[in-house]
Amino acid sequence: MKRLIVNGDDFGASRGVNRGILEAHRNGILSSASLMVDAAGSEEAARLARAAAALGVGLHLDVDAIQDRWPAALRRQLARFDELMGRPPSHLDVHHNRHRDPRLLPYFLELSRESGLPLREHCGVHHFSQFHGRWGGETHPEQISVASLQRMLHSEIREGTTELSCHPGYVDLEHRTSYSIEREIELRTLCDPAIRETLAELSIELVSHRDLGDRRCRP
Repeated sequence: MKRLIVNGDDFGASRGVNRGILEAHRNGILSSASLMVDAAGSEEAARLARAAAALGVGLHLDVDAIQDRWPAALRRQLARFDELMGRPPSHLDVHHNRHRDPRLLPYFLELSRESGLPLREHCGVHHFSQFHGRWGGETHPEQISVASLQRMLHSEIREGTTELSCHPGYVDLEHRTSYSIEREIELRTLCDPAIRETLAELSIELVSHRDLGDRRCRP
């Protein structure tokens, strides 16, 4: 059986990002999102997520401003998620995949073990991150086109569960980053009916992290 989690990172970053993630969920194939609890749009994102019962919501840990006291800082973000959502997150992932830094990874693994929450790339789910439209300082819309995603679904979704991370959204003034117009291209691709047809053709089931049971990181 092939199961696919399509997770929208950066939920809460701005109104435009929030609107894009909800649209990709309602009209496209996005099944999950991860919430940045300290971002400008976090309260709006939580309100929208509570009204979208089928959307799985995890915690997108943002560690760019953390200098020390790592365990306490991560636990505070986890507690803030509970305040916003009224429930625990479905999973943990990290902004810019900072958990890949071997100096920082132990802190994230510790939080996963303490909380009982799965951490991206460490708990039995294959993570596919190539659906991304910018590198080398240049935009690459061809990488996030409908045809490109169809090829990825054919070649990269294996037996078991795969998480495809994405960044849909709308360009807005409150969230100016280098990754902007690419968000709108991703959104159009995720909502294109041809993508859902490809999932059906390949017998790929859309799921979220909360459908998968206990996958916490263990010693």
